[in-house]
Amino acid sequence: MNKISIIIKREYLSRVRKKSFIIMTILGPILMASIWVIPLYLANISDEQKTIQVLDETGIFVSKFRNTDEFTFVPVDIDFETAKDNLSLSGDYALLYIPQTQLSLPTTGILYSGRQTSVDIKSYIKDVMKKEVERLKLEASGVEPDILESIKTGIRLNTIKIDADGNEEKSFTEVSMVLGIFSGILIYFFIFMFGAQVMRGVIEEKTSRIIEVIVSSVKPFQLMMGKIIGVALVGLTQFLLWVFLTLAIVSVFSVAMSNGATLTKSETLFTEQGKMLDGKQLAEFSENMDQKDDMIIQLLEAVRSINYLEMIGAFIFFFLFGYLMYAAMFAAIGSAVDSEADTQQFMLPVTIPLIFSIVMAQFITTNPDGPVAFWLSMIPLTSPVIMMIRIPFGVPYYELFASMAILILSFIGATWLAGKIYRTGILMYGKKVSYRELWKWLRYNQ
Repeated sequence: MNKISIIIKREYLSRVRKKSFIIMTILGPILMASIWVIPLYLANISDEQKTIQVLDETGIFVSKFRNTDEFTFVPVDIDFETAKDNLSLSGDYALLYIPQTQLSLPTTGILYSGRQTSVDIKSYIKDVMKKEVERLKLEASGVEPDILESIKTGIRLNTIKIDADGNEEKSFTEVSMVLGIFSGILIYFFIFMFGAQVMRGVIEEKTSRIIEVIVSSVKPFQLMMGKIIGVALVGLTQFLLWVFLTLAIVSVFSVAMSNGATLTKSETLFTEQGKMLDGKQLAEFSENMDQKDDMIIQLLEAVRSINYLEMIGAFIFFFLFGYLMYAAMFAAIGSAVDSEADTQQFMLPVTIPLIFSIVMAQFITTNPDGPVAFWLSMIPLTSPVIMMIRIPFGVPYYELFASMAILILSFIGATWLAGKIYRTGILMYGKKVSYRELWKWLRYNQ
């Protein structure tokens, strides 16, 4: 056991001191935090004000476009050709031309610009024109637009989980889906990344003949176990550093952003673009503010509903034992070949279950309690990914513990089989190994 601990220490220290480990430990949290930080930053910075000239020959829409924080609409009263020629000279962002129609309501607009126009402005213009044309059609049919507007109703569907004791708990399916798929992909990524490190390390020591010196003082099985556990600790260290550093970056940025001056709800409610809102606009704006507040409240409830202790604990367990099982197989493959190019024939059967787990992720999220999800979360080759996808949806504890027990037993069995291949293959040079040869090594009594 003392020899294994020495190997673990060597593997751990040699890897955490590498520049690649330090760089990835710093870059990882920055990249992960940017997922939250960049959208928040972009939403708060003031963009360049863009001016859009509006040449409306119909006179129907020109007063319906309202200025926003990003776009200002300016009516122009000149002929179309002159307006189009003057666009580049004016430096304005775009020219909106709505031609006159003789027999029907205008339903076509043309947006001229010296650059690629954004999707937001196109959607806004289409929405304004659509609503105004619909209003005119309703008036022509004798139907008051206010009547149709009053019958529009938004439906909110809350989901409640009831446990065996009758306790109720609000659930958020969308959050569970995102969290499950993200956790599964992260498990998949870590197993592949650190498992490949074990395999490359074995191949490197074998081809450089350093292994011949090492095995003179330690048993091959001790060497394999020390290498696997050492790399596992490197992975766990990097994961925990990523979590803490990411939370620190996001927290610091959130505090910095919250110090900025913002309008209160009442201040925002009564003013828009520096102008007082009339009664109708006030009602619409108030309703929109209430909807935004409601969305923020639901988002906060969804975040609070996550059982972080269960998620982090399960992630650490399934990462460690999933990695240990696969790393044993990667180490066996590395010991059986003389170069990384020769690993492809053995890697495919080992990696197919992991790839299959990711392929099935979408199906599992739509039916996390189905028989397919259950059995894939019990099969040890797929359970690390599939069980992490299922946990946010709520998994009975007996299923979770059964999956853990099977994974532990499978790790022990895989390590025993991999050890038999490892102790033979680690000293085998210059021979093209086949599956038949591996089967012989498994049957050797040593």
